[in-house]
Amino acid sequence: MGNPASVLDELLEVLPTLRPQMYFKTSLTALSHAMEDQVLAGNDCPLMIASFQQERFYRQEAHRYLRLAEITPQLYVLAAADTKFADGAASHETIPFDTKDALVDEWHLVVLGEQYTACLICREHRHGSHSPKPSAGAPALDQSRRFEGIWTLDRHVCEQAAHILLQRIAQYRPDLERKVTQAQTDFLPDDVRQGLSRGTEIAESYPFAQRLVTYVQASQYKLLKAYKAMAAQENRERLINSITAAIRQSLNPTEVFAIATHELGQEIATCRCIIYRSSHATSVEIQHEFRKPGVPSLKGKSWPLLDNPLFQTVNRQQESLTYLCGQDIPASGSPNIESPGDTLDNASIIQALFDEWDISSCLLVPLIYQERLLGMIELHQCAPTSQSWNQHDIRLVESVAAQLSVAVIQAEAYANLETLNQQLEALEQTRSNLIAITGHELRTPLSTIRICLESIFTEPDMPADMRQVMLQTAMEDSDRMQKLVQDFLTLSRLESGRIEWNLESLSLNECVALALSSRRSNNNCSNLTVSIPEELPLIRGDGEWIVEVLTKLLDNACKFTEPTGTISIQASVKDNSQIEVSVSDSGRGIEPERLETVFERFYQEEGALRRSVGGTGLGLAICRQIVEAQGGKIWAMSAGKKQGTQIYFTLPIALQQSHQRPQKRPGKKSVRTKKILSN
Repeated sequence: MGNPASVLDELLEVLPTLRPQMYFKTSLTALSHAMEDQVLAGNDCPLMIASFQQERFYRQEAHRYLRLAEITPQLYVLAAADTKFADGAASHETIPFDTKDALVDEWHLVVLGEQYTACLICREHRHGSHSPKPSAGAPALDQSRRFEGIWTLDRHVCEQAAHILLQRIAQYRPDLERKVTQAQTDFLPDDVRQGLSRGTEIAESYPFAQRLVTYVQASQYKLLKAYKAMAAQENRERLINSITAAIRQSLNPTEVFAIATHELGQEIATCRCIIYRSSHATSVEIQHEFRKPGVPSLKGKSWPLLDNPLFQTVNRQQESLTYLCGQDIPASGSPNIESPGDTLDNASIIQALFDEWDISSCLLVPLIYQERLLGMIELHQCAPTSQSWNQHDIRLVESVAAQLSVAVIQAEAYANLETLNQQLEALEQTRSNLIAITGHELRTPLSTIRICLESIFTEPDMPADMRQVMLQTAMEDSDRMQKLVQDFLTLSRLESGRIEWNLESLSLNECVALALSSRRSNNNCSNLTVSIPEELPLIRGDGEWIVEVLTKLLDNACKFTEPTGTISIQASVKDNSQIEVSVSDSGRGIEPERLETVFERFYQEEGALRRSVGGTGLGLAICRQIVEAQGGKIWAMSAGKKQGTQIYFTLPIALQQSHQRPQKRPGKKSVRTKKILSN
């Protein structure tokens, strides 16, 4: 039974000279109260018709209408149908209308008396550019509702509005036909009841009332603006707080970036939001993305950095940058690109990128800490036409970027702290090993030397051959102590970087020969084979330290190889830039999981205090320091226990060495092989 026709439209059809205006809900409330107060304060007995959109709105004003009902019997109140409203007993007439009636969107109040007339006929403006933007987390602002309609004190307009509403009341309450007819007879002239228009000009409202409405409207505009500012500030604080809470709960940048991407993308309401770390590589893989439905996803895709002029501009200027498709990319100056111009050559890369991913404009905000670029926030618009970014959005993203920069720095500090803790643990282990090694390696030879010397001193009649044995033992143990101290000092110098390297072009054959000569006096060395091509290029390095590496590797090979075993030294060219040298033995071997551990300081396969061979566990650690300092690498390979060991290391080939290469001797083979016996 609902009437879809609007009362406002019917009134404008009868009086086309009327011009509707826009009113805030607060303004209508003030006007309605003023009209009601005029009736309460006067001596008139007018016709009053009020239409509420919902019963709950009427309940807020019910006490006023009970007072108005004591003044006039012709009081009608309309509201959306409700059981309590329809059955309620009151001293005035209540008319519930159908929820499909146009009255559910309207607000009406008509006062028609002998001394005072006024009418307010309005319809809620639910759609349009003035509709307030909903803000997540902000309360609904009832005061921001707007209505379109007529407010006037003109009697003829009030009579026409009363006539239309009385007809609507008669449709819903046929039982009130006699009372409605009496109201029309008492308050409406014949021409209005017959549907005729007088054709007279509409009188303006009182100037004071008009100024009052203008003041209320202006105040409402200011209030609405303040509400919007408060809602925007609340959303900004909520977003920052959520990111701050994520930073406090986790030091993982991945989790913080994921939360920031989602929250920021929703708040700005952009097509796409991505956050990524900066890198010295040519591109970065996008891992954190927020996008609207239907927008192509960049997650898992490679995003250019090195060839991206926008990224490089932000990296250089360390300021936010807005870019509209088809505009210049600045080499310097203001980071905001607002004026169109001829497209630069490097802008073609961005144009192709934007075309591929349907981007019309973008906002880049850097994550910066102490002039260091940590990452980037990018917001993309995918509308067919480019739009400028407002300053509020830019400031909001910059605030988020500042928080994310803190998160990245905290994560790096935590990672560095973990690394330092690991280093401290390693140093503690080194200290423990040092104490064990020192206690064993120094105390044992000192005890032997002391016993030998005391025996010689206390027994002057000791046989000459026994005296010779005692002296020989004391000398060997003193050499052992000297070697231990020398290894300590050498490793300390290498790790502290106090060594000055004398790099020159060298022959590997000569270095091997010098290392072998230092081993000839060792009668424990197994059979050793050297296989090095005579045409091997010269190497670039410090000869003294390379000989030291070869000597220590031969010491290890001889130490862990039986007298019947074999040891070999080989060399070859690798990648035309390095010489690869290997020292292999057929000794006890190394377990595969310990191949990297053997290069740590104080490492010994059998332990510091229960090994069967001497040594400090510093030899391979010294070799690694020397080789890496000269631009090479060193590693070990072994098939396992009793399967032998191969130690490999590389050294760079000397540049411009064609005139330095040794001449190949006529009649000689390209590879020189010789067998050297330990004795």
